Amino acid sequence: MNEQERLNPFLSVWLHPKKTAKYVMEQKGIPYTLFIIAIGYIGSLCAGLLDTELYPMMSLWVILLLLVILSPILGIISNALYSLIVWLIGKLFKGTGTYQVIFKSMSLVAIPYIVLIPFYLMWMFVEPESLFSGDVFGDFIVLPIITLIVTFVVTVWCFVISIAIVAEAHKISNWKAFFTLFIPTIILIIVLVVIFLLIALLILAIGTVFAV
Repeated sequence: MNEQERLNPFLSVWLHPKKTAKYVMEQKGIPYTLFIIAIGYIGSLCAGLLDTELYPMMSLWVILLLLVILSPILGIISNALYSLIVWLIGKLFKGTGTYQVIFKSMSLVAIPYIVLIPFYLMWMFVEPESLFSGDVFGDFIVLPIITLIVTFVVTVWCFVISIAIVAEAHKISNWKAFFTLFIPTIILIIVLVVIFLLIALLILAIGTVFAV
């Protein structure tokens, strides 16, 4: 059995994303990648709870149940759409990866978010008011600050390993992989800004009409 066959993606992706991507693309099927997405997106959705004001409208156990139910659904949809974008943009840089290969390899980006789960669960049950209100300066300031720092580090590292993963999946250089990820991000930001401005102008126009 060679080194590649002994890889544990949940551990190896942190420092060896290219090897791990190659291993998953060649040795693992779609069910395995769906399992990674389902677990990883629990951590991602946990980070999205900040300042949502779901509590006390919902009990913590209901929120936790929704996290478990929604994470595989939203995770698969998100990974499918993002993989489609990466596949298409990568073709502009002469990438050779198929959509299935991109989908399987991009699931690995969800793994680091698993680290966030215990931090947000502790925050949720120790001081839910500060988590759901977004006011991190509560009675237990240390836990929220540590959680946010870990979230920032994990998010940055996910982007770093995603560059290597895209490079391996598309068989392109790291720089081309960077722009494969960077271009759709910029496009998304521009689209969101335009939508925000249009909504703001619409609200302003309606307010002007009713003021008259």
